[in-house]
Amino acid sequence: MVPVFGKAGAIAGGTLTVLAAGAILFALAGRSGAAAQSSLTVNLPPPVTDTIYGAPQARGRPIVVIDAGHGGRDPGATSVSGQVQEKDLTLALARELRDDLVRRGRVRVAMTRDDDRYLSLDERAAVAQRLDAAMFVSLHMDSAPNPLARGATVYSLSDVASDAEAARLAASENGGADAGVSNGSVEAMLSDLAMESQMSASADLAARLVTKSAGRFELRPNPHRFAAFHVLRRADAPAVLFEAGYISNADDEVLLRSPEQRAKIALALAQAIETDIAARSRH
Repeated sequence: MVPVFGKAGAIAGGTLTVLAAGAILFALAGRSGAAAQSSLTVNLPPPVTDTIYGAPQARGRPIVVIDAGHGGRDPGATSVSGQVQEKDLTLALARELRDDLVRRGRVRVAMTRDDDRYLSLDERAAVAQRLDAAMFVSLHMDSAPNPLARGATVYSLSDVASDAEAARLAASENGGADAGVSNGSVEAMLSDLAMESQMSASADLAARLVTKSAGRFELRPNPHRFAAFHVLRRADAPAVLFEAGYISNADDEVLLRSPEQRAKIALALAQAIETDIAARSRH
Protein backbone atom coordinates (compact mmCIF):
# COMPACT_ATOMS: atom_id res chain seq x y z
CA MET A 1 0.00 0.00 0.00
CA VAL A 2 1.14 3.57 -0.65
CA PRO A 3 0.94 5.73 2.49
CA VAL A 4 -0.88 8.96 1.82
CA PHE A 5 -0.92 11.90 4.21
CA GLY A 6 -3.61 14.19 2.94
CA LYS A 7 -2.44 15.79 -0.29
CA ALA A 8 1.24 15.61 0.60
CA GLY A 9 3.30 14.17 3.42
CA ALA A 10 6.82 13.32 4.48
CA ILE A 11 8.13 9.82 3.96
CA ALA A 12 11.69 8.51 4.25
CA GLY A 13 13.47 11.77 3.52
CA GLY A 14 11.13 12.96 0.81
CA THR A 15 7.54 13.94 0.10
CA LEU A 16 4.71 12.04 -1.50
CA THR A 17 2.04 13.99 -3.39
CA VAL A 18 -1.11 12.51 -4.87
CA LEU A 19 -1.58 13.91 -8.38
CA ALA A 20 -4.59 11.87 -9.49
CA ALA A 21 -6.07 8.46 -9.11
CA GLY A 22 -3.30 6.02 -9.87
CA ALA A 23 -0.40 8.52 -9.99
CA ILE A 24 1.89 10.06 -7.41
CA LEU A 25 4.81 12.50 -7.48
CA PHE A 26 7.74 11.66 -5.24
CA ALA A 27 10.30 14.35 -4.41
CA LEU A 28 13.46 12.98 -2.79
CA ALA A 29 15.72 15.42 -0.99
CA GLY A 30 19.38 15.06 -2.03
CA ARG A 31 22.47 15.79 0.06
CA SER A 32 22.48 19.41 -1.02
CA GLY A 33 18.88 19.80 -0.05
CA ALA A 34 17.66 20.10 -3.62
CA ALA A 35 14.70 17.91 -4.52
CA ALA A 36 14.93 15.56 -7.46
CA GLN A 37 11.43 14.85 -8.70
CA SER A 38 10.26 11.70 -10.41
CA SER A 39 6.81 10.31 -11.09
CA LEU A 40 5.65 6.83 -10.23
CA THR A 41 2.41 5.28 -11.44
CA VAL A 42 0.72 2.92 -9.01
CA ASN A 43 -2.56 1.06 -8.95
CA LEU A 44 -4.64 2.65 -6.22
CA PRO A 45 -7.76 0.69 -5.26
CA PRO A 46 -11.06 2.21 -6.36
CA PRO A 47 -13.26 3.70 -3.64
CA VAL A 48 -15.68 1.28 -2.02
CA THR A 49 -19.21 2.11 -3.15
CA ASP A 50 -21.39 -0.75 -1.97
CA THR A 51 -24.99 -0.16 -2.97
CA ILE A 52 -27.73 -1.58 -0.77
CA TYR A 53 -31.10 -2.17 -2.41
CA GLY A 54 -34.29 -2.41 -0.41
CA ALA A 55 -37.93 -1.45 -0.18
CA PRO A 56 -38.83 1.23 2.40
CA GLN A 57 -40.32 -1.40 4.71
CA ALA A 58 -37.04 -3.34 4.63
CA ARG A 59 -35.08 -0.66 6.47
CA GLY A 60 -32.87 -2.34 9.07
CA ARG A 61 -33.53 -5.83 7.70
CA PRO A 62 -30.69 -8.33 7.13
CA ILE A 63 -28.49 -7.87 4.05
CA VAL A 64 -28.14 -10.63 1.47
CA VAL A 65 -25.18 -10.41 -0.92
CA ILE A 66 -25.78 -11.80 -4.42
CA ASP A 67 -22.63 -12.72 -6.31
CA ALA A 68 -22.92 -12.99 -10.09
CA GLY A 69 -20.12 -15.40 -10.94
CA HIS A 70 -17.31 -14.56 -13.36
CA GLY A 71 -17.27 -11.24 -15.26
CA GLY A 72 -14.90 -9.03 -17.22
CA ARG A 73 -11.87 -10.92 -18.48
CA ASP A 74 -13.26 -14.10 -16.89
CA PRO A 75 -16.20 -15.14 -19.10
CA GLY A 76 -16.79 -18.50 -17.43
CA ALA A 77 -18.18 -21.29 -19.60
CA THR A 78 -19.50 -20.78 -23.13
CA SER A 79 -22.88 -22.27 -24.06
CA VAL A 80 -23.15 -25.27 -26.35
CA SER A 81 -24.51 -23.01 -29.09
CA GLY A 82 -21.58 -20.63 -28.70
CA GLN A 83 -24.00 -17.71 -28.47
CA VAL A 84 -23.83 -16.83 -24.76
CA GLN A 85 -21.27 -16.79 -21.95
CA GLU A 86 -21.76 -17.77 -18.33
CA LYS A 87 -20.89 -14.30 -17.03
CA ASP A 88 -23.86 -12.78 -18.88
CA LEU A 89 -26.36 -15.36 -17.64
CA THR A 90 -25.19 -15.12 -14.03
CA LEU A 91 -25.57 -11.33 -14.13
CA ALA A 92 -29.07 -11.58 -15.60
CA LEU A 93 -30.13 -14.06 -12.91
CA ALA A 94 -28.51 -11.97 -10.15
CA ARG A 95 -30.43 -8.87 -11.23
CA GLU A 96 -33.70 -10.80 -11.40
CA LEU A 97 -33.13 -12.27 -7.93
CA ARG A 98 -32.28 -8.84 -6.55
CA ASP A 99 -35.45 -7.33 -8.01
CA ASP A 100 -37.57 -10.17 -6.59
CA LEU A 101 -36.14 -9.75 -3.11
CA VAL A 102 -36.49 -5.98 -3.15
CA ARG A 103 -40.07 -6.21 -4.36
CA ARG A 104 -40.96 -8.71 -1.62
CA GLY A 105 -39.46 -6.41 1.01
CA ARG A 106 -38.24 -8.93 3.60
CA VAL A 107 -34.49 -8.38 3.20
CA ARG A 108 -32.06 -5.83 1.82
CA VAL A 109 -29.74 -6.76 -1.04
CA ALA A 110 -26.21 -5.96 -2.19
CA MET A 111 -24.43 -7.25 -5.29
CA THR A 112 -20.78 -8.01 -5.83
CA ARG A 113 -21.13 -6.73 -9.39
CA ASP A 114 -23.92 -5.13 -11.41
CA ASP A 115 -21.97 -4.86 -14.66
CA ASP A 116 -19.38 -6.73 -16.69
CA ARG A 117 -16.32 -6.44 -14.44
CA TYR A 118 -13.71 -8.83 -13.09
CA LEU A 119 -13.52 -9.39 -9.33
CA SER A 120 -11.23 -11.73 -7.42
CA LEU A 121 -12.75 -14.24 -5.02
CA ASP A 122 -11.53 -12.21 -2.04
CA GLU A 123 -13.04 -9.02 -3.47
CA ARG A 124 -16.39 -10.77 -3.81
CA ALA A 125 -16.30 -12.12 -0.26
CA ALA A 126 -15.15 -8.71 1.03
CA VAL A 127 -18.52 -7.21 0.08
CA ALA A 128 -20.22 -9.56 2.54
CA GLN A 129 -17.58 -8.84 5.18
CA ARG A 130 -17.87 -5.05 4.84
CA LEU A 131 -21.66 -5.11 5.09
CA ASP A 132 -21.81 -7.73 7.86
CA ALA A 133 -24.12 -9.65 5.55
CA ALA A 134 -26.51 -12.26 6.83
CA MET A 135 -26.07 -14.40 3.70
CA PHE A 136 -23.94 -14.80 0.57
CA VAL A 137 -25.31 -16.46 -2.58
CA SER A 138 -22.95 -17.05 -5.52
CA LEU A 139 -24.63 -17.75 -8.88
CA HIS A 140 -23.07 -19.84 -11.64
CA MET A 141 -23.94 -21.96 -14.67
CA ASP A 142 -22.46 -25.45 -14.97
CA SER A 143 -20.61 -27.04 -17.88
CA ALA A 144 -19.46 -30.60 -18.51
CA PRO A 145 -17.92 -32.72 -21.29
CA ASN A 146 -21.04 -34.91 -21.20
CA PRO A 147 -23.64 -33.03 -23.30
CA LEU A 148 -26.45 -34.95 -21.58
CA ALA A 149 -25.61 -33.62 -18.10
CA ARG A 150 -28.24 -31.14 -16.96
CA GLY A 151 -30.00 -29.73 -13.91
CA ALA A 152 -29.23 -27.38 -11.04
CA THR A 153 -26.89 -28.08 -8.12
CA VAL A 154 -26.44 -26.34 -4.76
CA TYR A 155 -23.03 -26.40 -3.08
CA SER A 156 -22.28 -25.54 0.53
CA LEU A 157 -18.91 -25.30 2.24
CA SER A 158 -17.11 -28.34 3.61
CA ASP A 159 -13.46 -29.21 4.16
CA VAL A 160 -14.18 -32.64 2.65
CA ALA A 161 -15.84 -32.74 -0.77
CA SER A 162 -19.00 -34.80 -1.15
CA ASP A 163 -17.65 -36.39 -4.33
CA ALA A 164 -14.79 -36.14 -6.84
CA GLU A 165 -16.80 -33.90 -9.17
CA ALA A 166 -17.49 -31.41 -6.38
CA ALA A 167 -13.78 -31.40 -5.48
CA ARG A 168 -12.81 -30.69 -9.10
CA LEU A 169 -15.34 -27.86 -9.37
CA ALA A 170 -14.08 -26.25 -6.16
CA ALA A 171 -10.48 -26.50 -7.34
CA SER A 172 -11.45 -24.90 -10.65
CA GLU A 173 -13.45 -22.08 -9.05
CA ASN A 174 -10.76 -21.45 -6.40
CA GLY A 175 -8.14 -20.90 -9.08
CA GLY A 176 -5.29 -21.74 -6.71
CA ALA A 177 -6.64 -19.70 -3.78
CA ASP A 178 -5.94 -21.14 -0.33
CA ALA A 179 -8.81 -23.34 0.84
CA GLY A 180 -7.93 -22.61 4.47
CA VAL A 181 -6.07 -24.91 6.84
CA SER A 182 -5.91 -24.56 10.62
CA ASN A 183 -2.44 -24.05 12.14
CA GLY A 184 -3.42 -25.38 15.57
CA SER A 185 -3.24 -22.06 17.45
CA VAL A 186 -5.91 -20.97 19.92
CA GLU A 187 -7.04 -18.29 17.48
CA ALA A 188 -7.24 -20.88 14.72
CA MET A 189 -9.27 -23.25 16.89
CA LEU A 190 -11.76 -20.49 17.71
CA SER A 191 -11.92 -19.71 14.01
CA ASP A 192 -12.56 -23.39 13.31
CA LEU A 193 -15.51 -23.37 15.72
CA ALA A 194 -16.97 -20.33 13.98
CA MET A 195 -16.39 -22.03 10.62
CA GLU A 196 -18.22 -25.16 11.77
CA SER A 197 -21.21 -23.01 12.66
CA GLN A 198 -20.99 -21.27 9.27
CA MET A 199 -20.83 -24.62 7.48
CA SER A 200 -23.87 -25.92 9.37
CA ALA A 201 -25.90 -22.80 8.60
CA SER A 202 -24.82 -22.96 4.95
CA ALA A 203 -25.93 -26.60 4.70
CA ASP A 204 -29.33 -25.62 6.13
CA LEU A 205 -29.65 -22.87 3.52
CA ALA A 206 -28.73 -25.30 0.73
CA ALA A 207 -31.34 -27.80 1.96
CA ARG A 208 -34.03 -25.09 1.95
CA LEU A 209 -33.01 -24.09 -1.56
CA VAL A 210 -33.39 -27.66 -2.79
CA THR A 211 -36.81 -27.91 -1.14
CA LYS A 212 -38.06 -24.70 -2.74
CA SER A 213 -36.67 -25.70 -6.15
CA ALA A 214 -38.08 -29.22 -6.35
CA GLY A 215 -40.77 -29.49 -9.01
CA ARG A 216 -40.19 -25.98 -10.36
CA PHE A 217 -37.15 -26.68 -12.53
CA GLU A 218 -34.70 -29.47 -13.27
CA LEU A 219 -32.43 -30.56 -10.42
CA ARG A 220 -29.54 -32.97 -10.63
CA PRO A 221 -29.67 -36.24 -8.69
CA ASN A 222 -28.44 -35.51 -5.15
CA PRO A 223 -28.53 -31.77 -5.85
CA HIS A 224 -27.00 -30.68 -2.51
CA ARG A 225 -23.24 -31.22 -2.59
CA PHE A 226 -20.25 -30.04 -0.57
CA ALA A 227 -16.74 -28.77 -1.30
CA ALA A 228 -14.08 -26.35 -0.04
CA PHE A 229 -15.00 -23.22 -2.01
CA HIS A 230 -12.72 -20.32 -1.12
CA VAL A 231 -15.32 -17.60 -1.77
CA LEU A 232 -17.84 -19.32 0.53
CA ARG A 233 -15.28 -19.72 3.30
CA ARG A 234 -14.21 -16.07 3.15
CA ALA A 235 -17.76 -14.65 3.11
CA ASP A 236 -18.04 -14.97 6.91
CA ALA A 237 -21.75 -15.73 6.57
CA PRO A 238 -24.00 -18.64 5.64
CA ALA A 239 -23.18 -19.06 1.96
CA VAL A 240 -23.98 -21.28 -1.00
CA LEU A 241 -22.83 -21.60 -4.58
CA PHE A 242 -25.75 -22.27 -6.90
CA GLU A 243 -25.20 -23.81 -10.35
CA ALA A 244 -28.46 -23.03 -12.14
CA GLY A 245 -28.03 -25.62 -14.89
CA TYR A 246 -25.67 -26.79 -17.64
CA ILE A 247 -25.05 -24.43 -20.52
CA SER A 248 -23.18 -27.33 -22.11
CA ASN A 249 -26.60 -29.00 -22.48
CA ALA A 250 -28.83 -27.77 -25.32
CA ASP A 251 -32.08 -28.05 -23.33
CA ASP A 252 -30.67 -26.31 -20.25
CA GLU A 253 -29.21 -23.53 -22.40
CA VAL A 254 -32.61 -22.78 -23.91
CA LEU A 255 -34.18 -22.67 -20.45
CA LEU A 256 -31.45 -20.56 -18.86
CA ARG A 257 -31.64 -18.02 -21.66
CA SER A 258 -35.40 -17.70 -21.15
CA PRO A 259 -36.48 -14.85 -18.81
CA GLU A 260 -39.57 -16.88 -17.91
CA GLN A 261 -37.49 -19.86 -16.80
CA ARG A 262 -35.02 -17.70 -14.91
CA ALA A 263 -37.99 -16.12 -13.13
CA LYS A 264 -38.87 -19.55 -11.69
CA ILE A 265 -35.31 -20.00 -10.47
CA ALA A 266 -35.18 -16.50 -8.99
CA LEU A 267 -38.47 -17.03 -7.14
CA ALA A 268 -37.29 -20.32 -5.64
CA LEU A 269 -34.04 -18.68 -4.55
CA ALA A 270 -35.88 -15.69 -3.06
CA GLN A 271 -38.26 -17.88 -1.08
CA ALA A 272 -35.44 -20.06 0.23
CA ILE A 273 -33.44 -16.99 1.26
CA GLU A 274 -36.39 -15.46 3.10
CA THR A 275 -37.28 -18.74 4.81
CA ASP A 276 -33.69 -19.20 5.97
CA ILE A 277 -33.37 -15.63 7.25
CA ALA A 278 -36.66 -15.95 9.15
CA ALA A 279 -35.66 -19.29 10.68
CA ARG A 280 -32.32 -17.98 11.93
CA SER A 281 -33.82 -14.76 13.27
CA ARG A 282 -36.21 -16.82 15.43
CA HIS A 283 -33.21 -18.48 17.06
